Amino acid sequence: MVLLKKGSQGAGVTELQNVLQELGFNIPVTGVFDNNTYKAVRNFQSNHLDKHGKPLEVDGEVGDLTWWALKHPRSAVSTGVINYGIMPDVSFGGTAIGRSALQFAIDELNAGAGEEGGNNRGPWVRKYMQPAGLSEGDPWCAGYVSWCFLQAAGGNKNAMPFKYSAGARNIYNQFKQKGWHFTGSDTGLQPQPGDIVAWWRTHIDSQKGHIGIVHHCKDGFLYTIEGNKAANVAGFDYVKTRMDKLLGYGRVQ
Repeated sequence: MVLLKKGSQGAGVTELQNVLQELGFNIPVTGVFDNNTYKAVRNFQSNHLDKHGKPLEVDGEVGDLTWWALKHPRSAVSTGVINYGIMPDVSFGGTAIGRSALQFAIDELNAGAGEEGGNNRGPWVRKYMQPAGLSEGDPWCAGYVSWCFLQAAGGNKNAMPFKYSAGARNIYNQFKQKGWHFTGSDTGLQPQPGDIVAWWRTHIDSQKGHIGIVHHCKDGFLYTIEGNKAANVAGFDYVKTRMDKLLGYGRVQ
């Protein structure tokens, strides 16, 4: 690719700025490699590895190695195992009710919540599904998310920011109807603790989906807590620019 550096202009710079925004850098998309873009590139380079697993050279220029790293971000900073069992620092943001719901999600994870006695079965599953008028045997990811927000609302379904639902797509559609949704390409919006994240399954136009709660987002990685992706409530990580079947995110306003 053509080397991009200070003073460069055109479609390549526009694409670079869009990718930087997707990774959480608050810069305008102008098509001009200005000082803000230069600083963002250097910041990214200082925290990420190239395709050989070596730290990127912090020179503020985007050649083949830096461009590859932008499309396949691997952090050189977040080492070790992510501790999903603690609340992320306030610097990561999040609304009051979102962080409250996340705390209940964390508590369930720490308590070992999950299936017992078979697929989609057991007392934990029944607890999440019962407020939706269901028992057990059905996917429970949305029931889990709804339950966490129900607890954040003091156990009052009428005080919840959305209607309790066992349907992942239904919850996401409620957020869309309220204007509370955003996608990975929305300018200036990055997932924060307590946001919801939703995926489609089978087909994008089907009613099948999956949903989780955002733990935090850092260095191009999204960290979530989800039910029913595994047999138990668990934490997962994703390269944010390579999330298959992503519908989008939702944040209670």
